[in-house]
Amino acid sequence: MSIELVSENKSHGGRQLVVKHRSSATGTDMSFSIFLPPHAEETGNLPMVWYLSGLTCTHANVTEKGEYRAACAELGLVFVAPDTSPRGDDVPDAEGYDFGKGAGFYVDATQEPWAKNFRMWTYVTDELPALIAAEFPVDMGAQGITGHSMGGHGALTVALNFPGRFRSVSAFAPIVAPGQVPWGEKALSGYLGGDRATWRRHDAVALIENGASVDEILVDVGTDDPFIEKELRPELLEQACAAAGIPLTLRRQQGYDHSYYFISTFMAEHLRWHAERLKGG
Repeated sequence: MSIELVSENKSHGGRQLVVKHRSSATGTDMSFSIFLPPHAEETGNLPMVWYLSGLTCTHANVTEKGEYRAACAELGLVFVAPDTSPRGDDVPDAEGYDFGKGAGFYVDATQEPWAKNFRMWTYVTDELPALIAAEFPVDMGAQGITGHSMGGHGALTVALNFPGRFRSVSAFAPIVAPGQVPWGEKALSGYLGGDRATWRRHDAVALIENGASVDEILVDVGTDDPFIEKELRPELLEQACAAAGIPLTLRRQQGYDHSYYFISTFMAEHLRWHAERLKGG
């Protein structure tokens, strides 16, 4: 698979890259960012943290505002941030920010006209990991995953579907039960159709109710997040994890909202938490 280097910048002694490639999953060009800590090539394969972004975002939001590079350089972590949906003039779109471009919801669409291009599940769980493994000095046996909002939903559902792949999973303000909230109902019905049984693979609370499990989960959410009561519903994850015996650290951060001011404040703590687990086994 050929890749094109879009940009490269030195930061905290490491290399911040933006890369473009042709995706067979989406049938479009896709871009992602990857931070390689200092001496990554000389050090050899390094642990990696995936970051899945939220509604309206591209790889650029966290790359420019996430404030992760200092911690990744210190901890020796590779940081990979994919896009949230296919792009291009030939890709279908919809009115509103919460469906279509920028809102792939990390599923493989089965409904028209979305099924051809909106295959973000295959992209983030199969195609992009294979590309990263082939092209960069990463240890695929030491992967963690995190994300924000829609991307927090993606991080939780990917980890719960592939529990042996990830040593650590965390999330910032995740949509924990998309089958029970407006954002998720709109996206899952639009991409997957009206049969709610097919939604459960992409609903963290439903997956846990069905027996899926991970070793532990870290979640931060701001008490002043305007979406907390209607769209995020962290208490549902709290209840599901308690019933299933999954250790959950749910931190309600006083006064913080849904923005990257919130994410960047706690990003380093999440990365240190991941590093402890990625380097400990």
